[in-house]
Amino acid sequence: MDDKYKKLTNEVGAPIADNENSITAGARGPVVMQDVWLMEKMAHFNREVIPERRMHAKGWGAHGNFKVTHDISQYTKAKVLQLDAETDVFIRFSTVAGERGAADCERDIRGVAVKFYTEEGNWDLVGNNTPTFFLRDVHNFPGLNRAVKRDPRTGRRSPQNNWDFWTLLPESFHQRTIVMSDRGIPASFRKMHFYGEHTFSFYNEANERVWCKFHFRTEQGIENLTNEEAAAINATNREYMGEDLFEAIENGDFPRWKLYVQVMTEEQARNHYENPFDITKVWSQKEFPLIEVGVLELNKNPENYFAEVEQAAFTPAHVVPGIGFSPDKFLQGRLFSYGDAQRYRLGVNHNQIPINRAKVDVNEFHRDGFMRVDGNYGRTPAYTPNSDGYWTAQPEYLAPPLEIEGAVWNYDPKDDPTDDNFRAGGKLWRLLKEDKKELLIQNTANDIAPVTENIKYRHAVHCYLADEEYGRRITEAMGLSLEKVIELSKLSNDDLIERTLTAKM
Repeated sequence: MDDKYKKLTNEVGAPIADNENSITAGARGPVVMQDVWLMEKMAHFNREVIPERRMHAKGWGAHGNFKVTHDISQYTKAKVLQLDAETDVFIRFSTVAGERGAADCERDIRGVAVKFYTEEGNWDLVGNNTPTFFLRDVHNFPGLNRAVKRDPRTGRRSPQNNWDFWTLLPESFHQRTIVMSDRGIPASFRKMHFYGEHTFSFYNEANERVWCKFHFRTEQGIENLTNEEAAAINATNREYMGEDLFEAIENGDFPRWKLYVQVMTEEQARNHYENPFDITKVWSQKEFPLIEVGVLELNKNPENYFAEVEQAAFTPAHVVPGIGFSPDKFLQGRLFSYGDAQRYRLGVNHNQIPINRAKVDVNEFHRDGFMRVDGNYGRTPAYTPNSDGYWTAQPEYLAPPLEIEGAVWNYDPKDDPTDDNFRAGGKLWRLLKEDKKELLIQNTANDIAPVTENIKYRHAVHCYLADEEYGRRITEAMGLSLEKVIELSKLSNDDLIERTLTAKM
């Protein structure tokens, strides 16, 4: 039998029933630990590359502080977010797809990870310079990263692999539009917004929960590069964005961002017109306006790149009382994946490395392991419960319970009648001025040019479904038939994929 037509199995040969949809408690509930195939995929993926980060390998960092300027205590009891609180921070900026030697000014999203050294422990806010992402289920996370990395046969980047993967996931459409727009190549880390992306939760002193999103808006103004400008910079300075950040701070030109949050009540979430926990969607700022919180400033460069930037480790699992998680399927997977990747990359004791170490006492029952550099807690008991009374839990910090509905099942969001993968991308197109629209069309046509026609048709159909003008203009730019695009746009997603599986349509 041709290998192509064999069926998917797990690591020991058992059949896999679903390779794209996480097992959740209810259609919009959290991912459950019994999704063992998900755990296997993520654990293997995290160990595939030695020694650099699998993604976000090329990065730069800086120290600074965060000060709260507005009272949001009605939403959260987190001390780091109380009025006038000041907290030391460390930020790592990065490209995503490139290796450590990649150029800074490639078309790509930019990762932004913020470590807050709070009096209640470290809080890591891990996000990007876009408010959305390419996919919504963590099962597809390894696939995305392999598609944008090097082809296993040629060892080269492959637009064919990239666009094939993107266009097979309609939920990636909004992010595709953003990346192909002028914001696909920021001119500076200092001159871009960044976001927590996921939906998180706040809970206050009364243990009342709301859902929230984090927005950091640059005070330096937005500035981006064209393909031609980026190519010229990459030809002479592959560390351009790192240099820009370093020199600005050295010269006392400290970059600043204002933090805003959006807040949604649990009742509003239940009645929202689409899944508010889907990272490929955005919350309307008219419906859920930005609430100002405080100011983040970067004002000190690292003394040693390896010690502070390369060894910096982040995971969204690190939160503090008053900040919690949500049923976002992608976030749920990242809660495991990021910490596990750090245990592999830096070792099980990576939180003892100075850049990652909390500035408060740490009392835990973790022991031993490679590179244990403290006293290993001496003679204190290494187990709990223990009769000596060491380190009892603190139930007063429990987050409020989350009510869930529905059976535990591999839910496919495409079966949700409220799911619209093209609303946000179409709205973004209509908000763009004509020069930005033309730039988006040109960038897309250039990037997708080497790709086979069937995949081009998939993207053109998605553009047409988002906005007829968008679809018509990208179809013309790619030299395709508008008549065929309109015909294909009438198909279901499954039928569209079936019709466009091979280069010969």
